[in-house]
Amino acid sequence: MSSFVIDASVALAWCFDDEATDATRALLDRFEDEHAEVPSLWHLELANALAIGERHRRITPARTSEFIALIGGLSIVIDDQTPNRALSAVLDVARSRRLSAYDASYLELAMRRGIPLATKDEALAKAARRVGVSLLPTF
Repeated sequence: MSSFVIDASVALAWCFDDEATDATRALLDRFEDEHAEVPSLWHLELANALAIGERHRRITPARTSEFIALIGGLSIVIDDQTPNRALSAVLDVARSRRLSAYDASYLELAMRRGIPLATKDEALAKAARRVGVSLLPTF
């Protein structure tokens, strides 16, 4: 089974309708034959965005629950090496590519595993292209 790295921006597009694109919706179909890999901070990023989305009334608690059920049914593997690599490889990527440590954790995972990255973040996508990481369509 092949895999890819998916960042929070893509997953959240499945929750926030104004962020969804045909390409982000199509990524859901990949889970039939593939699994996604995420750094260990992924769920915290999702929780933060969901809490803010509810607070600003972009989504309802019911919509949050639907989204949580959706991602709970997907084959998503949490990388257990992210914490061990945060102050070494992830920090190096953040420095060299001028990314936040959060974004660098996705790129470092894709680089280490040699798998494509799905992101809607333009700076992260640009950094991925510069280091030769394949990008999945998201726009």
